[in-house]
Amino acid sequence: MRNLGRIVSSVAEDLVVVVSAMGKTTNAMEHMVRAYFDGEKDVCFRSFEDVRSRHLQIADELSGQSSDFYTELERWFEKLKNKLEEPASLNFDFEYDQIVFYGEMFSSTIVSGYLNSKGIENRWLDVRKVLKTNEQYREAEVDWDLSAKLMKKEIDFSRNRIYVTQGFIGGTINNLSTTLGREGSDYTSAVLGYVFDAGHTAIWKDVPGILNADPRWYPDTKKINEISYREAIELAFYGAQVIHPKTIKPLENKRIPLLVNSFMRPELPGTRIHKIEGPLRLPPVYILKKDQVLMTISPKDFSFIVEDNLSEIFNIFSKRRVKINMMHNSAINFSVCMNGVDPLDELLKELSEKYVVKYNDDLELVTVRHYTDEAIKNILKGKEIIDSQVSRNTARYVVRKSEWKF
Repeated sequence: MRNLGRIVSSVAEDLVVVVSAMGKTTNAMEHMVRAYFDGEKDVCFRSFEDVRSRHLQIADELSGQSSDFYTELERWFEKLKNKLEEPASLNFDFEYDQIVFYGEMFSSTIVSGYLNSKGIENRWLDVRKVLKTNEQYREAEVDWDLSAKLMKKEIDFSRNRIYVTQGFIGGTINNLSTTLGREGSDYTSAVLGYVFDAGHTAIWKDVPGILNADPRWYPDTKKINEISYREAIELAFYGAQVIHPKTIKPLENKRIPLLVNSFMRPELPGTRIHKIEGPLRLPPVYILKKDQVLMTISPKDFSFIVEDNLSEIFNIFSKRRVKINMMHNSAINFSVCMNGVDPLDELLKELSEKYVVKYNDDLELVTVRHYTDEAIKNILKGKEIIDSQVSRNTARYVVRKSEWKF
């Protein structure tokens, strides 16, 4: 927070600060909504109190309990508490969005209040009023035309030079809360950057820029100084968590550079994502996705897997919001590596009506972009390979979960 204050105070241009939830708050909110939906009131309210106490402690350490934003923060927690005391509907995704969004309200209230307390005047804005979406809860799609109209009406830099708002969330035309998908705060900033023809959009992280691997599991990381829009989209598709997959396209459409900087060392250059003509030499990039399921689907009559089968399977996957990370088919088998599904039993039951389904869970998917023989040998050392897929620039391996040693 204090680093953020120094960064914002150093910016001379008009500015919108898009705030995500703090730390592991979204995970805690997800735990809370699951307990709420399942009727586990004791678990739900314990989670609520943990989240509440952590945020109030941060607010207290920043500016003290007498501050205006401390009182406003308490009001948000009172609203959430009232929601948790109501009976849940039968729609989990709907309830998810009506509860999880509070994480961003807490953090943005603290950020706005702290900046104001330090003389950095700003206006707090509820993004749900201006970023309008459809009602596809947990992965809502932005209504670009309506959102642009509302944003330009509400955000007036002649009145306020700095605005503080929330990422990851939006609202329907009926003023119900929605979310844009995990890690969606940078997507929100891209939408705002596109609407206001920003000079640039910057994502501030706890890493020095885009690295060629997550330093939490791969020790010898290298910073990538610049990449193209297209390469950023590829990395996001394969699971690099530093950028939301939807972020790049609106910025590319208007040639708005995307900067990835470190709030720990703001004086250092980060990574610049922009239009690059011609090839750019990059080191091998390693991306790890955990909690994977490898599923093989075969017709019960041993007939070929054809377009009708694939259409039927994909319809089931779409309905259950299965996230496929890798797929391939042979004459009678269709195999997918996908994120863990909850509940998996229901998906298996539906597929098993017409198909023989075999699966392995608790797996990991490692992707090596711009691979070399040495890079693959290094990353797969001591690993049991379950499945693989290699193309011109990218090698992907489904492996048994085990400790990574380098």
